[in-house]
This record gives sequence, C-alpha cells and structure tokens, in this order.
Amino acid sequence: MDDKTPIDCALVRPHETYDGKQGFRYVAGISAETTGSTGICMHLLTIPPGGRAKAHLHESHETAIYVISGVSEVYYGERLEKHAVTAAGDLFYIPAGVPHLPFNSGSEPCVAVIARTDPNEQESVVLRPDLEALVPG
Repeated sequence: MDDKTPIDCALVRPHETYDGKQGFRYVAGISAETTGSTGICMHLLTIPPGGRAKAHLHESHETAIYVISGVSEVYYGERLEKHAVTAAGDLFYIPAGVPHLPFNSGSEPCVAVIARTDPNEQESVVLRPDLEALVPG
C-alpha cells in the first residue's frame, strides 16, 4: 500500500449535496473527498422531470450507471448522434472520453447510482457547449 491508500473502511450516510459542472445536483457518496478513495467515486443522482445535463465528457475515466427508478434518456457519441433510454433496473456504461448528455423527458424523477473511475468527481468533467444545440429540447 502507498501513502494515499485509505487504511480503513468508511461508512457514508449520504446527506450532503453538491452542484456538478454538468448542471445537476448530486448526493455526495464515495469519493476522495469523503473517504480518501484513490480510484473510484460513487454517488446518487436524481434527475427531475424535464431535467437536462450540459453536454460533457469525463477525460480518462469510465462511468457506470445503475437506474434505481424512473426513466432517463442519453445522447452520446462524438456528435451526440447515438441515443439510449434507460429505465429502472438497467445498467449503462460510458467509456472514458465519450461526450454525453442525459435528460429526463418523463413526468417522474429518475434516480440512479453513478460510479466513475475518477475519485475526484468533478476533476475530469469537460463541458462541451459546442454540442448543446445538437440535442432537441
């Protein structure tokens, strides 16, 4: 183990929130800031009805999403040319560096667990305003 590796387990009872560069409010979970994690970040996200993120990517970091409830859509790809719909029970993977823009066009909130290989949740976020106009709504 190196000097940066946490030396003990950590219990996090999520109650604090933070506003991400992507335009959503997240419930803080596992991260470098909360537990000393060195390789992963995991938090909760609720996308309200009509909620839409800013187009962005995560440099050098993969993202895994598990949808707990509701439905969300995501445009992704170099020009946001691909589209997926995720619903409760679905898992969605986003490779490092892939632009994406999630949104909730439904009438119910969408709740998801999001894990990323970046322990510092916001460090690898790169906004892509040049892609915003490519997604309807």
